[in-house]
Amino acid sequence: MRCTLLISLLLLTGLAAAQTPRADILIRNGRLYDGTGNAWTLGDVAVREGRIVAVGRLPADYPADTVLDARGMAVAPGFIDVHTHIEDDEVRQPTADNFLYDGVTTVVTGNCGSSRPNLARYFRTLDSLHLSVNTASLVGHGTVRKAVMGRAQRQPTPAELSQMGNLVEQAMQAGAVGLSSGLIYVPGTYSRTPELVQLAQVAARYHGLYATHMRNESDSVQLAMQEALRVGREAGLPVQISHLKLGGQQNWGRTAEMLALLDQARHGGQQVTIDQYPYTASSTSLSTLLPDAVQADGRDSLRQRLARPAVRRAVEASMLARLRGRQLKHFSYAVVASFPPDTSYQGLSIEEINRRRGRPHKARAEAATILELVLQYDAGMVFHGMSETDVQSILRYPQNMVASDASIRVWREGAPHPRGYGSNARVLGRYVRELHIITLEEAIRRMTSLPAQTFGFADRGLLRPGFAADVVVFDPATVQDRSTFEQPHQYSTGMKYVLVNGRLTVRAGQHTGRRAGQVLYGPGKR
Repeated sequence: MRCTLLISLLLLTGLAAAQTPRADILIRNGRLYDGTGNAWTLGDVAVREGRIVAVGRLPADYPADTVLDARGMAVAPGFIDVHTHIEDDEVRQPTADNFLYDGVTTVVTGNCGSSRPNLARYFRTLDSLHLSVNTASLVGHGTVRKAVMGRAQRQPTPAELSQMGNLVEQAMQAGAVGLSSGLIYVPGTYSRTPELVQLAQVAARYHGLYATHMRNESDSVQLAMQEALRVGREAGLPVQISHLKLGGQQNWGRTAEMLALLDQARHGGQQVTIDQYPYTASSTSLSTLLPDAVQADGRDSLRQRLARPAVRRAVEASMLARLRGRQLKHFSYAVVASFPPDTSYQGLSIEEINRRRGRPHKARAEAATILELVLQYDAGMVFHGMSETDVQSILRYPQNMVASDASIRVWREGAPHPRGYGSNARVLGRYVRELHIITLEEAIRRMTSLPAQTFGFADRGLLRPGFAADVVVFDPATVQDRSTFEQPHQYSTGMKYVLVNGRLTVRAGQHTGRRAGQVLYGPGKR
């Protein structure tokens, strides 16, 4: 009898093994951080045909073509960067190395009001390029406004607003995940709240969200947040506040006011989330130092206005007033990241460039230098002006996602902000391991399931059977950002394996060259 039972058991075990589908990749003995924020568990992850097929303590004889040893490593869903600007660079650098080495498997582009004008065509281009990361896109309010009204500083007519709405609708039907705005940039800065509400209502019909680079991130940040929340309430869609920060020394320490507004909105039933890059400097174009009005109607109009001495003096006076508001005597906080007409300026501050040009060491002379540079080329800049204490306070906020606000970095090109190389690794290394600002489980939740839930990526962001096999394996003890402001072109380290849609894209810390990324469409896709 006992012999018969043993034979039967062996037969059943063999049958079960034969019925277990063979995994393409089996990740063994890792510390599984499932993306929910729960404590890690020891186990394995099996991947087949681009999907996770099993998670947990799998049998020792589980069949697999490739076995990866993750002993002592963290195994997590691939990170989702909800705030990027990859347009143009995806063609030049389709392998997206800077994102992969930072653990990012999915990016959301089209932020700050700027996207491709024809998203249906853009998505076809991405499909043909085969990036190494997955890509989703918002539709940019500024892009739509410019298509209908150019850079005009006025309010749209009813016909123009209807035309803009049609463009937003076409983008949502093409698969956009929502509407973005950039309200410090021309022409978005010329819009008023009702215009934003009406266009956001179109995105809401297709279950999109509203992601905004607010109208102000310094002295008037509360008013800007209230406008963003109003758009969400009146349009009936979730609000995502981009790269929440407090700019300018005069505003340091005001984070409690901002976070209280977020809590108040959420307690009132409004869905609002934020993202943040973990650095004390921002990065945008040099022209943002100029008043909005002088930039209306394009660069030719700007040149004509600045050719008038009275206008030029007024613009310089405006910049000097903002400098005094920052409690600074020089434009030392403004550092050139990219200036193709003279690459020797890259990495230098406006103060240093002014002195190199032999100008007086005075703020007024520096303001004149800024105008000369803007007329020559609108330089990409890094602006140092945030408090580390505020960065940490914002990082603690539970509904905050880690984001880079960066492009695909082209190796050794320019002197870009280090956030494009190391945002996730910096959080994991500096703010989790070294400073204990948040736990590793919480950090991973902010990089995975929270962005997936916020942007509607239903089958990503969790280690769960049936989900897309975007997986990162990293060493919590050594993961670290390497990029600095002085030497930005350095990849993060510590990411041992990265899978994108089940394809091994980083192996033993090296990019394999695989380009298995897909376009991720919003729910309105037709």
